[in-house]
Amino acid sequence: MQTNWFTKSIKETISETNSDIESGLTEAEAKKRQEEGGLNKLKEAPRDGLIKKFFKSLLDPMIIMLIGAAIISAVTSVASGDNLTDVFIILFVVVVNTVLGMVQESKAEQAIDSLMEMTKSTSKVIRDGIIKNVKSEELVKGDIIVLEAGDAVPADCRIIESFSLKVEESALTGESVPVNKLVDIINLKENTMEIPLGDRTNMLYSGSTIAYGRGKAVVVAIGMDTEMGKIANALQQEEDEKTPLQKKMAEISKMLTKLVVGISIFVFAFGVVEEFIKTGNFVFSTVLDTFMLAVALAVAAIPEGLPAVVTIILSMGVTSMSKRQALIRKISAVETLGCTQVICSDKTGTLTQNKMTVIDVSTENEQLLAKAMALCSDAQIGENDKEAIGEPTEAALVNYANKIGLPKYKLNESAPRIGEVPFDSMRKMMTTVHNESGKVIQYTKGACEMLLDRCNSYIKNGEIVPLTEGAKLEIKNKNKEFADKALRVLGAAYREHQEIPEKFETENLERDLIFIGFVGMIDPCRPEVSNAIAECKSAGIRVVMITGDHIDTATAIGKDLKIISDSSEAITGVELNKYSDEELIEIVNKHSVFARVQPEHKTRIVKALKAQELVVAMTGDGVNDAPSIKAADIGISMGITGTDVTKGASDMVLADDNFATIVNAVEEGRKIYDNIRKVLQFQLSTNMAEVIYVFLANVMGITIVTPAQLLWINMVTDSTPGLALGMEKAEGNLMQRKPRSSSESVFANGARSAMIIHGILMALIVTLSFFVGQYMELKHFGIFKSADGMTMAFLTANFIEMFYAIEMRSQNGSIFKMKTKNKWLIGSTAITILFTLGVIYIAPISKMFGLTAINLKELIVAFGLSISIIPFAEIHKAIYRATSKK
Repeated sequence: MQTNWFTKSIKETISETNSDIESGLTEAEAKKRQEEGGLNKLKEAPRDGLIKKFFKSLLDPMIIMLIGAAIISAVTSVASGDNLTDVFIILFVVVVNTVLGMVQESKAEQAIDSLMEMTKSTSKVIRDGIIKNVKSEELVKGDIIVLEAGDAVPADCRIIESFSLKVEESALTGESVPVNKLVDIINLKENTMEIPLGDRTNMLYSGSTIAYGRGKAVVVAIGMDTEMGKIANALQQEEDEKTPLQKKMAEISKMLTKLVVGISIFVFAFGVVEEFIKTGNFVFSTVLDTFMLAVALAVAAIPEGLPAVVTIILSMGVTSMSKRQALIRKISAVETLGCTQVICSDKTGTLTQNKMTVIDVSTENEQLLAKAMALCSDAQIGENDKEAIGEPTEAALVNYANKIGLPKYKLNESAPRIGEVPFDSMRKMMTTVHNESGKVIQYTKGACEMLLDRCNSYIKNGEIVPLTEGAKLEIKNKNKEFADKALRVLGAAYREHQEIPEKFETENLERDLIFIGFVGMIDPCRPEVSNAIAECKSAGIRVVMITGDHIDTATAIGKDLKIISDSSEAITGVELNKYSDEELIEIVNKHSVFARVQPEHKTRIVKALKAQELVVAMTGDGVNDAPSIKAADIGISMGITGTDVTKGASDMVLADDNFATIVNAVEEGRKIYDNIRKVLQFQLSTNMAEVIYVFLANVMGITIVTPAQLLWINMVTDSTPGLALGMEKAEGNLMQRKPRSSSESVFANGARSAMIIHGILMALIVTLSFFVGQYMELKHFGIFKSADGMTMAFLTANFIEMFYAIEMRSQNGSIFKMKTKNKWLIGSTAITILFTLGVIYIAPISKMFGLTAINLKELIVAFGLSISIIPFAEIHKAIYRATSKK
């Protein structure tokens, strides 16, 4: 059972961890605990080796079907004494396809190596009463560690000593502002079983960083028992799901398998029965010939080049997306982007800049206000620095002063610090004393309400006047205006001393102050995000913000980006705990901003959306985003600010951390899916045509094409235009369409009927070409030459696929209205036509394929018959457009 250490007193914590608050553990005890509890490191997820990856790739349904075809072809080739050329070609396609996928994914795959980076760090620990530096992986439960600004927290700890301690926890909680840390016990409220991570102010968690102050803490959890360990474990438990395209390809494989088996059985049975009717018995050689014909039909029906073409198209998509700053880690994720319906985005660092910035001020003397804020801060900026270095809030103040012409390094020269009272969370203010040209000037900054209580005057109309209750109320009302806009408000005051104070203490310094004014800060939205979200909406994509930040801040950002229009559309993680997973499905539809959430909430939200069969993308940069990124259909991490843990869990990395890049990637994904559908329709239509004209030839007792010719058509004429179609540019209004459903068939929007109709048309044209060739030879020479009709049919079968590929540049639109050109398709068409003519007119090759050289007249007729598919297909598409409008 998990211990709520934040509810324990320091004494109880030290007792239950069997430690000592002064001397810590002994080295002997630490070694003993390490042997029992292991190292303070995260377990690495098991990885597949190259051999295992290779064989896993072979489990793709399309590949299994090709392997089956190769085995059957091998058996029949051996039985008939033929060579195994067909078998080797099919297996070559299988190997090339598998290796292509492996190479692409292996190049991008980083797994979660970065989770182990913590093992390289060291920590200051008290052992045997002495502060020692030890490797962070050697820490054990009960160790007393010493921390100061800049240190990484190496394990989960209960704070036992805090001096103005502030901790940056955005990687775990999503909160952009460092959290003040105390030693006080946190009591669970009535009917509350837990407190969000970000509100456990007496705890430190592995993965966070000390932003300010110093302190001591006792280690209460190490390795996989830490909050980071739970995230790592969730990543390992989360299973990768199939992408929509993988599911569709599996469906196509099943459909083709049934079709192939059905056709093969029918043809085999038809042939055997026909032979029996003719001869009255079964002749083995005839049965074998019939079986081989059935296998030839099976090979014709299977688009051998399809898996390789799809893989290559996806690989080209990966390259294209990388040029647009979207780095794809998993090749199958390319098309998933195209059907994304919901983008769940982290706020800090994704929608916002993860940099506190002063965006509004309330003062009569801005120069004095900026000067006070900068001097009363520990953040620094050098002469050549663009950004201040230090605690984020103080860095924002120094940047603000620098922006209006008051660089901190110059202020330090003209007004060196001579004393200070550090910030603490009880009085919520900080004071510094400076020597300004011989004058002793004190500056104090802090929470406005606390600061006003220490002031007795303020600046009005350029003069110092008494601070009346009416003036206080006016200032507080203005402060509330800032707070209502989710701004973090800090006030500043000053005081002039006659001499250097004897003691730099709160009691004698922080009184009788002159109030200067206050600033409003926020982690601002990225400038490009607003337009990106608007584009998402026009593309029918819903944007949801999920953050660990406070609900007021999240709501303000959500309204600013037009993610929500009303505060009622925002909800907190604590409220989500009230709902079951079933109830949450309804809740996620009513709310688009989720604040104060923990990692498990993010994953629940993603799964609730996916339960509605929505395709969900999740973006983020912190460790806390990793499990939900893994759970999403498409996980997107930030390349610059993103943690390596998150990158390892993601499918895509944004190299420029630009939310707008997601929109570009979605557009690219939609284009790629469109092109894959075009390739599918092209190859399945042409393969259907092959099956039909081979079957018709069998019924009529003739041979239109031989198995070798069929293999040429499948491997050369099918594949080359398919690749070229994959290079097709996006059609108009691509980002004005609504996202397709993940359950939508690849044959939706008329593709199924087009595939059948076009397949039948092409089969009839090829069959007609065969008889035309036979007729022309008979008329010219007065003799019947089967090679002439077969050559005409072969030529037409190749040419018609070329022209059909051109027609497939748009599935339902007219190619005559397209404004773009596909130079790759033009080039591949020209090359394939030349190759085909070479097969016919180069004597040794034509003899090998059983073809003969035909005359110019026959060539023109074959060309004319082939090109007729374009007007036929155009008429069909026009009819479909007209009927679909109705």
